[in-house]
Amino acid sequence: MKYFLSLLVILCLSCKKETSRFTKAQLTSSTIDSLKFTSGIGAIFQDRNGNYWIGSHQEGLARFDGKFFKYISVNDGLADNQIRSIQQDSKGNIWIATANAISRYDGKNITTHPQPVKDEEHHPWQKTTHDLWFHAGNRAGVIRYDGQHLNYLAFPLSPNIQFDKTYHVTGFATGKNNMLWMGTYAGVFGYNGRNFSIIDDKSLGLTKENGTLHIRSLLEDSKGRLWMGNNGIGVLLKEGDSIINFSKKHKLIHPESSKKGDPSPPGTLEHVFAIEEDSEGNIWFGDRDTGAWKYNGKSLKNYTIDKKLSSPMVWCIYKDDHHNLLFGTAHGNIYQFDGKSFHKLF
Repeated sequence: MKYFLSLLVILCLSCKKETSRFTKAQLTSSTIDSLKFTSGIGAIFQDRNGNYWIGSHQEGLARFDGKFFKYISVNDGLADNQIRSIQQDSKGNIWIATANAISRYDGKNITTHPQPVKDEEHHPWQKTTHDLWFHAGNRAGVIRYDGQHLNYLAFPLSPNIQFDKTYHVTGFATGKNNMLWMGTYAGVFGYNGRNFSIIDDKSLGLTKENGTLHIRSLLEDSKGRLWMGNNGIGVLLKEGDSIINFSKKHKLIHPESSKKGDPSPPGTLEHVFAIEEDSEGNIWFGDRDTGAWKYNGKSLKNYTIDKKLSSPMVWCIYKDDHHNLLFGTAHGNIYQFDGKSFHKLF
């Protein structure tokens, strides 16, 4: 009996180790399979079983199980090969927002869900802990999955948003006080389950001369600050009731910048496609033209991820369950920051 109990303890410890197999040490191993994507990495997601899901700009989806990659594309039933976001519902299904429609993968089969065409039933805005949220094309709203149905929800009208602005949703971020932030080309919409908060050109004092909103990334950090990445005028920061141009404050907007998305020189932070907070509270930015930036609360540091890359663009930044910080690049690679430097992971 004593022998049996000892054996049982050993087996339990072994099982516990198996559930946390994706450790930092294993991620840095050079024996893992190679990722075969060549287009930009637009989304990274780690599911509850530890698998990594990687979305490309042109080649579909890949799942990494710790040893090998499995690829899923339109040839397998995926709605489109351009991946916008990856999420998991309470039943374990993987939901993939593509450029054209939403696909659901249950581990065996892929089901495509056409986006609701109109808000014909005028679904009321609601939100719960387990909701999944998706972009709705250029329509002025979002798609909510409540665990049973996909419904289109229209944004509240804002007289300060110009009629020629597109409402294409570029990102979501969760925050304190039950807040959901939704970034669009036209502005930022915040919804807490009861009320809306709208950030538009007027609230920021923007004009055609000094730049307009074109939000590409969002993050509410652990201190409750809202960071907004703009494609043209850099990082915008909302802290309490105050909103400033963070890039301009730190002199990272070039004096001759067109503020309209044109290429920017080294040493600038003007085209911010990704924002993430690491486990130490540092804020990271991924810029289209100048690579990765880290803000430690006092100063900023610019990193070149890999000198061999023809483009420095950081398309996405993802913090996994083990606090590894992963950077998706424009050429289908993922790099990991180890606290000092970057190394190619996939």
